[in-house]
Amino acid sequence: MTKIHFTLCVGLLTNFLHTSHAQSIADLAEQLILDEQKLSSMKATLQEMHDGYTKLQKGYTDIRDIAKGKAFAADLAIPRVFESYEALLADPEIDAIYNPLPNDGHMPWTIAALKAGKHVLVEKPFALTVADAEAMIHAAQTADRWLMEAFMYRFHPQHVPVQSILQNGALGKLSIIRSAFTYSMSAADTTNVRLQPDLGGGGLWDVGCYCVNSIRWLSGQEPDWVSGSGTLGTISGVDESFVGLLHFASGLLAHFECGMRAYNQNDYVITGSSGQLHTLRAFRPDANPGLIEYARDDKTETITVPAVDQYVLMVEEFADAILNKRSPRFPPSEALQNTRVLVALLESARIGQTMRLE
Repeated sequence: MTKIHFTLCVGLLTNFLHTSHAQSIADLAEQLILDEQKLSSMKATLQEMHDGYTKLQKGYTDIRDIAKGKAFAADLAIPRVFESYEALLADPEIDAIYNPLPNDGHMPWTIAALKAGKHVLVEKPFALTVADAEAMIHAAQTADRWLMEAFMYRFHPQHVPVQSILQNGALGKLSIIRSAFTYSMSAADTTNVRLQPDLGGGGLWDVGCYCVNSIRWLSGQEPDWVSGSGTLGTISGVDESFVGLLHFASGLLAHFECGMRAYNQNDYVITGSSGQLHTLRAFRPDANPGLIEYARDDKTETITVPAVDQYVLMVEEFADAILNKRSPRFPPSEALQNTRVLVALLESARIGQTMRLE
């Protein structure tokens, strides 16, 4: 029977392992074993993993201490502690890893895992430079292992009716797409990894990447030029608020806003010549149902999609691709394209000029 041992890297000395019946942080300490029969019933909750990882954010550098790593593992009833990532990657029982490290850790540890023969589901943003993204893809090709960027929102079924309406042409010619993802971090929080330039902090890398990805994914188009502008934190030095404009050869325009110091937004609006779609909880519906407002012919219909765990659906997809030796639904080449756009937006904001994309 084929099985996958899937581990999550969260600190330099600890790893979360989870079962097919994970219900709490403590359950994440167990090994996830998937087979063809159990795949559809897997209950792993990557949201809980993120919640556990949040506990590491302020003390990320301190967790490098083995004693503190063991104490952290004991607190969450994690039975195994590796003294280094090298030891974790050398474990032959681990087939795949999920890498949610601070952004600067995506490229080096993803490549290390691939070279160790592990499949990798890497947290967004895929990489901080185009060269890093290309190196990661090359490593995956060389190792003959799957590599996918972990944009969990793409696996929520609420986007299925949106794509169906778009594909049917019911909105007419697309003219404008707006996307927004913001949240308000405490002003007292000045040490969060998202605020540290050396770790790849900033609102664009943290949540703006969702906005750019959704615009590209839903339109099925790539921008030919972009323009961006951000407000840098006086203490952090990273873009704590960012807005961007994307122009497409078809005439489509898209704009987005993102940031860590603004009231919660979490949606996208697609406007065409004949109608409009508004997905109200686009990226983080969490335990809520998906809600889509569909306006056409002066009438508005609300489409409700039952709540699901989009993190589980993402892991199921990645595991199924490994088990069935098929390409994941979203190839790393797609992640490379998203990286290109994000890098161009940051450069545009830095120099105050529009950036053209090939």
